[in-house]
Amino acid sequence: MKIPETPPDIDKILETLAETDPKKITRLFLAGRTVDEKGRYLHWEQLKYKPVPEGMTSEEWWAATKLARSKQLQTLPGFYDKNQRPFKFFIPDSIQRDLHWVTQNASGYEVTGDLFDSELKNKYSIRAMMNESILSSQLEGAATTTPVAKDMLRLGRPPRDASERMIMNNYLAMQFIRSKRDEELTPVMLFELHRILTRETLKTHEQEGRLRQSDDIVVRDTLDQRILHVPPKAEELPERIKRLCHFANEEDAKIFINPVIKAIILHFMLAYDHPFADGNGRTARALFYWMCSKKRYELIEFLSISKKLKEEPGKYKAAYLYSETDANDLTYFLLHQMDVLKKELDALFEFLKKESEELRNAQQVLEGRMRLDKMLNPRQIALIKHALKHPGTFYTIYSHKNVHGVTYQTARTDITGLADRWGLLNKLKEGKTFIFESPLNLRDRIMKVKDYGVGRDG
Repeated sequence: MKIPETPPDIDKILETLAETDPKKITRLFLAGRTVDEKGRYLHWEQLKYKPVPEGMTSEEWWAATKLARSKQLQTLPGFYDKNQRPFKFFIPDSIQRDLHWVTQNASGYEVTGDLFDSELKNKYSIRAMMNESILSSQLEGAATTTPVAKDMLRLGRPPRDASERMIMNNYLAMQFIRSKRDEELTPVMLFELHRILTRETLKTHEQEGRLRQSDDIVVRDTLDQRILHVPPKAEELPERIKRLCHFANEEDAKIFINPVIKAIILHFMLAYDHPFADGNGRTARALFYWMCSKKRYELIEFLSISKKLKEEPGKYKAAYLYSETDANDLTYFLLHQMDVLKKELDALFEFLKKESEELRNAQQVLEGRMRLDKMLNPRQIALIKHALKHPGTFYTIYSHKNVHGVTYQTARTDITGLADRWGLLNKLKEGKTFIFESPLNLRDRIMKVKDYGVGRDG
């Protein structure tokens, strides 16, 4: 990836104008805007190719833009780069709009109808954890395909290689952070999170859950191996981790930071510090979820931000680089992550709408003189819905348990009931284990049961 050009030094531009055209300095102060005419917060890499006001150079227009932004930028307390320069951020109107929309839609269930009021809430939570675990790992190089990875997590089988181990670790880490939603972030918790994420995937076990001890860690582009980022020195890391935890736990009386913005900043700062030998990106994204869960942005738990990051990795990298090359202005990263968040929430609502319609259709199929839709629980109806769409699919008690987050006994009762009592699944034996098959004539079997009350025990 091409590293963005470092923006011109506005102090030098102003010094030159003070000597050659002092009146133009006043014009720069008056004409500058934080965003362009389309509301975009452009980096120098983008702005230098845009038209500029008559009588100005691109460099002068950049200076005018930076002067306007300097009035709005807030210093982020407690955080400094490796050269002891502060980080700053600005919340432009586009972020304010998205933040308002996300706050309205991500902190309650009113937009999801009855879907999350049922026992299926667990299923969708687990689905999201699986998706994020797989995609976050694939973003970092895991080579396993999504269907294979999902089967591994559903069936609970042991990982077969390093890629599957990375995904399994990510899944366990997502469960871990949800269990810690009511606790404060501490270095011990952060190290435990990293240990879970990287177990049996690093060069040595000693690197798991431990700060890196050397300064030879750099961030390289995966395609051309170009160095994109050189993190702070290892000796600074204990203090930087303390500041990160303090920022996560404390509310600053002088400056209010919206919890979603705070979560995004945690994501950025962990990746910037790069405190571990490997697994920094996965840890950073896990921290984002932890903060959102802690602040009860419930629906964000049902998203996979890594989906959009994997689809557009260049934009993800550029957001980091724009912020770092433009005097630690985190606004670029905030804009990118808010855009990702809003798009993924939109996609979630579309998914839930489709799921709700499919569940209603499945319930209609089950209606009749024998009201199977009333006699089966929501988990069983969800399985029948899936089986109707995927004839020939095999299910196990463990896969049902893992998909719905229930006990083994509950899963066993669910799935054996569908097979033994109602005859809606074929029950087969493979070794010492029972597996359950979606029959090709499932719809006919449902019609027979609901119309005549005939099941395996009837």
